[in-house]
Amino acid sequence: MTVALHKSSLKPPKLTTDTWVSANWAEFSRLLDEPSYEAGRFYYDAGKLRIEMAALGPAHAADNSILSNVVTLFGTLKTIGIKELTNASFIKKGLRGCQPDTAFYVGADLPQLPRDNAPIDADLYGSPQLVIEIGSTTFRDDIGGKRLLYEQFGVLEYWVVNVAEGEVFAFAMRDGGSARVEVSQVLPGLEMAMVEEALKRGKAEDDGAINRWLIEQFS
Repeated sequence: MTVALHKSSLKPPKLTTDTWVSANWAEFSRLLDEPSYEAGRFYYDAGKLRIEMAALGPAHAADNSILSNVVTLFGTLKTIGIKELTNASFIKKGLRGCQPDTAFYVGADLPQLPRDNAPIDADLYGSPQLVIEIGSTTFRDDIGGKRLLYEQFGVLEYWVVNVAEGEVFAFAMRDGGSARVEVSQVLPGLEMAMVEEALKRGKAEDDGAINRWLIEQFS
């Protein structure tokens, strides 16, 4: 189902959330500042808008934290530059916008981002090399529509976590397409099997125990 948004509306437009609807860039930009959608997460891809309003519980939050620790500890111990951004908004003006669970700039030449709350202009600062979405309630779209969005956004690698199954789907992105990989190309040597093992341990162990295990694996 799609719902057209009208610029002439004086009240905040009512639209179907947690699905893709028709909208132009001006409408997307205006909705970013709309208080009634303050808790939402926004995605835009060439005339299609998605606002996610579903509640995020402990399963989503815990897996997000574990994945964050995996990436930052790997980067720390392998001396790889890492800049992590949680729930940050990125835009390519007029075309695309996204708000992933976690994004990472990776490498020696990390951007100096402004300390403000405006969406990050990917045309100016570059797209993050690695993007992660935690698919607790949104897995089907994370693996589908959002993957297509990130293919066009300039992201180099995209991970999707299927929370229900404890699986991690990693995609290397190139030339407007993507292919699944079992070993990260952005973080060379990091196997998805190890990432999945960290998630599995998260069901029974505390964060400190998982981090100590990760340090042993990465050292």
